Amino acid sequence: MAKACAITKKSSIVGGGYSNRVRATKYTPTGKVRKYINLQKKRIFVPELGQTFVLNLSTQAIRTIAKNGAFQTLKKAGLIK
Repeated sequence: MAKACAITKKSSIVGGGYSNRVRATKYTPTGKVRKYINLQKKRIFVPELGQTFVLNLSTQAIRTIAKNGAFQTLKKAGLIK
């Protein structure tokens, strides 16, 4: 299973190494660092369907579910019909 959010489709990004201050004094290229998103495994109960879904969600997606509701958010993401 990929390390990506089921709702927002966010995944990891590749970041740089040195800050601009260090770059000004040393100026040597650095290796790349992979930065992962904050994924949480959550059980979401949808009262309209009477079902529980287990999803890997980013914390931003959890806030979206809290704001808009589980059914509407999962339907917009295409996880339910």
